Amino acid sequence: MDTFSTKNLALQAQKKLLSKMASKTVANVFIDDTSSEILDELYRATKEYTHNRKEAQKIIKNLIKIVMKLGVLYRNGQFSPEELLVMERFRKKVHTLAMTAVSFHQIDFTFDRRVVSSVLTECRDLLHQAVSSHLTAKSHSRINHVFNHFADYEFLSALYGPAEPYRTHLKRICEGVNKMLEEDNI
Repeated sequence: MDTFSTKNLALQAQKKLLSKMASKTVANVFIDDTSSEILDELYRATKEYTHNRKEAQKIIKNLIKIVMKLGVLYRNGQFSPEELLVMERFRKKVHTLAMTAVSFHQIDFTFDRRVVSSVLTECRDLLHQAVSSHLTAKSHSRINHVFNHFADYEFLSALYGPAEPYRTHLKRICEGVNKMLEEDNI
């Protein structure tokens, strides 16, 4: 039996094209202004923390690739009912993460890096579970790269610490996240 499918071929082409084109400019076509501003601040904070422009770019580029591939999979109805349930759990966990991140910023002396790191790790694991049969090992390593960076205790401590420029980056990130929460976009 011939297993050729133009739908599968088109999906593979979309994923491949997105992985080759994942840049901030291309992402702006797919990602709204608020999300783009958050990504910019995450990039700046990461660059400041790592002291490595290329590494910061790679982390954000990997994040963009993940988001775009999730969008392609979702729009093309590639998730099974079970995977959709996992994606819904992932979405709820991301919402919880967003609310937690904002509240830790707004209320002094409440930040606990273990809580944020734990929620990020749970998000990573749910995402792996949902996309296990859809993405390559390379994409899974991108997921690990992104989530492991943002869940790093030292990075979180720097980001939520009192020192500049992290304080300004966190303020802008939380303003954007709060706006997305208010608009029910996260």
